Amino acid sequence: LFLSLKLEKKTKGKLQKQVCQVVLDHFEKQYTAELGDAWSSVRDVLTSPWCWQHALLLNRFSRCPGLESSLAEQGYHPAFPAALPYLPAAFRCYIRATPGRFPSQKHQPGRLKEYYLLNAASLLPVLALEVKDGEDVLDLCAAPGGKSVAILQCACPGHFHCNEYDDLRSRWLEQTIESFIPDPLINLIMISKLDGRQIGDLQPEFYDKVLVDAPCSNDRSWLFSADPQQAVLRLMQRKELSSLQFQLLRSAIKALRPGGSLVYSTCTLSKAENSDVINLILNSCRNVLPVDISEMARGVSQEFTFLSGTQQHELLVLPEKGRAWGPMYVAKLKKMSST
Repeated sequence: LFLSLKLEKKTKGKLQKQVCQVVLDHFEKQYTAELGDAWSSVRDVLTSPWCWQHALLLNRFSRCPGLESSLAEQGYHPAFPAALPYLPAAFRCYIRATPGRFPSQKHQPGRLKEYYLLNAASLLPVLALEVKDGEDVLDLCAAPGGKSVAILQCACPGHFHCNEYDDLRSRWLEQTIESFIPDPLINLIMISKLDGRQIGDLQPEFYDKVLVDAPCSNDRSWLFSADPQQAVLRLMQRKELSSLQFQLLRSAIKALRPGGSLVYSTCTLSKAENSDVINLILNSCRNVLPVDISEMARGVSQEFTFLSGTQQHELLVLPEKGRAWGPMYVAKLKKMSST
């Protein structure tokens, strides 16, 4: 017992030490202004990795007989209630209130994994997208591939295009798809390394649904930047992210068929990268309308804490102890039919 306490102290100390002060100071200023009182409890969770939680998304293509009962024994329960507007029967996700990580499965060529470990809030963009069988779907910034895998747990798209511009991340995406999706279905998936800002021009009005899980200032990982110089550089470049996000959204709208819808998501709390970007799109694109996702938000309000005062077409998941999911911003838009 003494040894394990000592070890726990050591790991806590190690994690504690790694919080990057430059980033924390920057967030402190910005998020106190943007989130008010909510920021201090969010900060406590974000700076304490031992209280982070992981959900398990089960792989419908590789069912493991004893897995669900073994999860139940360990205190896990199904995450999403059946009352949601969109929840395909094959979509199974398990969570529990206590932190701790289920063992991850190693990549083995030719063998499918049984589950994907992830932040449960990152499934909300997929549920908001409401993909149906046979639809043509684009995941514009797809690596590492968790949301692509989640989309395929929901439906079997007619054509599924997963794009990732970054070379290293693109290889990661390929490996994820290979680990979770069986051969006949893999043939329906196109993986590309295009600049997402150009896809709209290359494939105009081609897709029924588009997911833009945009590159963003990832609050969780930035807080643990090991290299202070890299952290300073990130913070300087942070201002440019919203312009990139806006361009990716513009491209996604071009790629959508009239009547099609898109979901925009980030894993940052930053207003500049969230509602500001969406407002800019709504103000500058005449053919785009916001879509109300408040019913989904109400359906999952047992599991997630949301920032109050957001619009009906958006939500922001705030991490808190015992529900350490997020940050995750989700907004849904629809392209008008051209009359």
